[in-house]
Amino acid sequence: MPSFDVISKINYQEFDNALANCLKEIGNRYDFKGLYITIERKDKIITTTAPDELKLKQVNELLQTHLVRRKVDPRVTEVKSSEGASGGSIRQVSELKEGISQENAKKVIANIKKLKLKIQIKIQGEELRLDGKKKDELQEAMNSIKSIDIGLPIEFVNFRD
Repeated sequence: MPSFDVISKINYQEFDNALANCLKEIGNRYDFKGLYITIERKDKIITTTAPDELKLKQVNELLQTHLVRRKVDPRVTEVKSSEGASGGSIRQVSELKEGISQENAKKVIANIKKLKLKIQIKIQGEELRLDGKKKDELQEAMNSIKSIDIGLPIEFVNFRD
């Protein structure tokens, strides 16, 4: 019985490479010379520090650009809060989103059920498993899932025949 998994994962190696490239460009840019600007990642938390809102916005856009260059979907970052830091600078905390939440999984399941395909869908933690008798129905379900916007990058893995 053919099956596949729907997941949302982050390639941390590529993310760290994009972060390193972004920091390198910040060090080389003339408009950032002499300013204290940092971007740090600890587990799933990204902390960005900049002197003012404008520089913070520029740094965030720069990071998004480098993520796209390294083929990491920029939707994996979600800004949680901005606060004042020492020396009049601003600190922004962002979180990396990974895995399909229950609410998004239910949205995907409802969309596939509307197609009335003979497919079983199971929620397994933060991923979905789709089983069906025909590959064509599974491919139709894949196309339907791609069209749904849940705000996360989606991958199809572990296809078995």
